[in-house]
Formats: sequence, C-alpha cells, structure tokens
Amino acid sequence: MDLDVFVMTHRAEWDRLDHLLGRGRRLGGAEADELVALYQRTATHLSLIQSSAPDPVITARLTQLVAHARAVVTGTRRASWTDAIRFLTAGFPAAVYRSRHWWIPTAVLSVLLAAVIGWWIGTHPEVQAAIAAPDELRELTRPGGQYETYYSSHPAASFAAQVWTNNAQAAALCLVLGAFLCVPVLWILFLNMANLGIGIGLMSSAGRLDTFLGLVLPHGLLELTAVFVAAGTGLRLGWTVIDPGPTTRRAALARQGRAAVGMAVGLALVLFVSGAIEGFVTPSGLPTWARITIGVVAELAFLAYVYVLGGRAARAGETGDIDVSERSAEVPTAA
Repeated sequence: MDLDVFVMTHRAEWDRLDHLLGRGRRLGGAEADELVALYQRTATHLSLIQSSAPDPVITARLTQLVAHARAVVTGTRRASWTDAIRFLTAGFPAAVYRSRHWWIPTAVLSVLLAAVIGWWIGTHPEVQAAIAAPDELRELTRPGGQYETYYSSHPAASFAAQVWTNNAQAAALCLVLGAFLCVPVLWILFLNMANLGIGIGLMSSAGRLDTFLGLVLPHGLLELTAVFVAAGTGLRLGWTVIDPGPTTRRAALARQGRAAVGMAVGLALVLFVSGAIEGFVTPSGLPTWARITIGVVAELAFLAYVYVLGGRAARAGETGDIDVSERSAEVPTAA
C-alpha cells in the first residue's frame, strides 16, 4: 500500500470526523449518522495502516480520532453509589449463586483432599519424618508452639492486613489463571489443601487436633469458602476456553471474564472480613466455642447472602455482568 496516496485519499474524511468531534458541538440526526459512518471507516483505515504500512504519526492521529469517536458513539457514564449498591445487593451475590455448580464441588473435593492428606500424614510416622526433624515437629505442635503463636506473632491490625492481602492475591490468581485451561487453579488449590492437610496431620499425631481446629475454623470457614468460589469461577472460565457453548469463544470469554472481575472485587471484601476475624478473633482470649461460633455465623451470613439475595437476583435475570448498554459493541449503532 502506498501510504502517501492512501493519506491523500482519506485525509478529508479524517478532517471531517475531527470537525464533527469538536468540543461543544451539538449534532443533528444527519450529522450523527455521518459521524458513525466516518468512525467505522476511520477504524478500518487505522487497521489497514497498522497491518500494511505502519507510520507512528498517522497511527497516533487515527488512534486518537477513533478513541474519541468511539466514546461519543457508544457514550460514557460515570459510576455512582447506585452502581456500588446494585453490585453488592445483586450483581456479586448473583454471580456467586450462578457459579455454585462449580465452587460447591470444588469445595467438597478440596476438603476431602485435605482430610486425606491429614489422615495420611497423621498415621504414617515416616511421612512426618520426611516433613521435618522430630525436634522441629515438637516445636510446631507443642502447647504454645508455632502453630498457636502464629496468629498472635504480630499486632492484630497489621496481621489482618497481611492475611487479607495474601488471600486476596490467591483468590485473584485463581480467577485470572483460570483462562489457562484450569491447570494453574488446580495447582493453587492443591497447595492450599496440602498446607491444611499437613497441619491437620501433624497436630492430630500430637493429640492436639481440637486445638488446631479451634484456631483454623473461626476464620477458615469464610476464608476457604472465598478461595473455593474464586477457584470454581477460575475453573469455569478455563472450561469456557474449551467449550464456549452456543456463542463464539471470544464472546463467551468476554462474558465470563467480566463476571470474574466483579467476583474479584466482591471476594476481596469477603476476605477482608475473614482477615479481620483471623487478626482479631482467632488469637483473642475468647473461649474456643465463642471463636468458632463467630466463624460459623460469618459463614452462614455469607451463604444466606448468596442464596437469598443472589438467588433472587439470579432468578430475576441478573448475571453479574455489566449492563448491555455499557458493554463494548462490535459494531456501533445510532438510534
């Protein structure tokens, strides 16, 4: 393609589009239709130049024109408190509810895996010896040992913040890496369940499983549920790559990806609550039954939130995706 000839041929169209996009201009019906047509043609011109004769100056100008025109054609809208309330009361719980067929089996199988690993370690001294030396194992599991002091080793506020950050990162990785055919998500789940299983096995072999569960359950119920929801959503996203269903793979991935981004925000809030429990309740002087009760109440509140609010919103058609009017359109249209 002769770039100079191409530019001379279409420069008038670009200048006209720039004129229609002028600040403060109010377009009539005919001008609006003309703007849409010029936007589509200019986008095509930009694609041709980028693929055939890339020129940084022309490319920069057309990119700016196309971006400005797209904003005018598709419209923009600022987020408001109404959007946040709608997300928390409908979008997020509906997305979690709709993905329950993925995260509930994930939770059941993961817990069974941790239990099997715990049983295997707890009943096989040779496996325990392979994990650490006898003195180190005694230091981990004795009263006042590392398993117990871990939760009170730092000030509650900083510990809660650290836990929240780490768990939010793990959940985000499950959501993002799901697109890689599910394999990274399965690995992250295995590592988490292996760590839990090791704790169960070592503490049960020392006759202190009740102490371990008393430390883990207050925050672990809600924390693990959030991780299972993230993992299930990531697995669902990965399966969409394999089987996109009746729509195109690109459209299916875009839909699931948008929902996954919303899930990441919502799960960060859930993990904030579990981090606060881990930082302030788990190491507190409350009796074990009181600490576990707080954890059970938090877990039941989350499940009620998902199944009551989320179920109602899902039956009303809520998917957790953004509104149709706010999605990127493949072909712009004018009313």
